[in-house]
Amino acid sequence: MEREEKWIAIRTLIFVGLITAVATGDQWMKHRVEKQDPESFPRPLAGTKDRIWVYRNHNGGFPFGFMEKHEELVRLIPLTLTSLLTGSLMEMMKSKGRKLEKLAMSLIIGGSLSNLYDRYVRGYVVDYFSLRFGPLKEVVFNLGDISIFLGSGLHVFCSFGGTVHSMTNHSAD
Repeated sequence: MEREEKWIAIRTLIFVGLITAVATGDQWMKHRVEKQDPESFPRPLAGTKDRIWVYRNHNGGFPFGFMEKHEELVRLIPLTLTSLLTGSLMEMMKSKGRKLEKLAMSLIIGGSLSNLYDRYVRGYVVDYFSLRFGPLKEVVFNLGDISIFLGSGLHVFCSFGGTVHSMTNHSAD
């Protein structure tokens, strides 16, 4: 049993490391943007042929400023969801397998923790880049948002894959 507990600890440290890397990386980028002259924004990112622009947006609400006037809810809802996801991830760490689900949850939690830090410390989330093509042209986001989006997509994929897997196994009975 002692050996299994060590593996649980190692698996947990790996995913906690990913969560930390996402949150820290996003906070580092936000710090760099925040310390620059506000008048220098928006601007194209050098070397991207104007396809990526750097911004310095302060969003007090959910995406696109939704519920911006409901400050307490905008902080409480993500805090609650992040806490639930973290508890679920810690429970999953007790078992082997489900690596993609653990990865998905770690990405979501890492991005969410960075944005939660902003909400509680700064009073707004710092969004700092935009992909200047197609429908994304008007959307400004941060690394935490990208991590949440990718993790959510991966989680949906895992859920769909699990449904397909269970349906194929059931039909073989």
